[in-house]
Amino acid sequence: MIMDAFSLEGQVGIVTGGGQGLGQEFCQAFAEAGADVVVAEQNPATGPVTVDRIEARGRRGLFVETDVTSKASVVAMVEQTLEAFGRIDFLMNNAGITKWSPAEEVSEQDWREVMAVNLDGLFYCCQAVHGPMKNAGGGRIINIASMSGLIVNDPQKQASYNTSKAAVIHLTRSLACEWARDGIRVNAIAPGYMATPMAQPFFDDPAYGGRWMQAIPMGRPGQPEELAGAAVYLASHASSYVTGSVLVVDGGYTAW
Repeated sequence: MIMDAFSLEGQVGIVTGGGQGLGQEFCQAFAEAGADVVVAEQNPATGPVTVDRIEARGRRGLFVETDVTSKASVVAMVEQTLEAFGRIDFLMNNAGITKWSPAEEVSEQDWREVMAVNLDGLFYCCQAVHGPMKNAGGGRIINIASMSGLIVNDPQKQASYNTSKAAVIHLTRSLACEWARDGIRVNAIAPGYMATPMAQPFFDDPAYGGRWMQAIPMGRPGQPEELAGAAVYLASHASSYVTGSVLVVDGGYTAW
């Protein structure tokens, strides 16, 4: 049955930045699809909340305090996952930050912080799960990119963020080609403007939200749960012949 291909029953996944926002939504979706989920989150206050939501859906959850910018922290997180669950079937690299500033004013520290989380940390996580996945016969990696890796947003100035997400897209393709023979599929989701609590103040500001809505053919922001289907699809066997792809979920923003 086709719906069976979307099931994550008996599988184990990791979601970085799973303590809030889109990450929390992904954790809940994976749990509803049948997976046990490790919440790799830096904030010790929010990670356990997501674990409670996973367990409320009848699955096992584990919070591991993780700093993705530290390779040692990432390796330790993977080791704790294997110790607790014995396997890693899929990884979602969701952790990310953004900083707005005209390009000529971006400080070295701000540039490095964005790259450290959005690109370096994502790569460390991919590296860390490669061995366990290869040894188990395969796995799936889903990287959260952004439509900002495909276009330049307006009116905000965010060259560092845009560049990091463009790099994530090409890294996704590179790993997909290198690791296909290891049975590891690597894909990305490129969300558009999503109505998360952190973004809401900007949607309420006509200087930003007003201009954004005019540029979206569907005329509204996406809801976090509208990314859930894409995430489950790429984590499941329903996407068994999909690798190196970027699934854009942006209400048509990049189609103009």
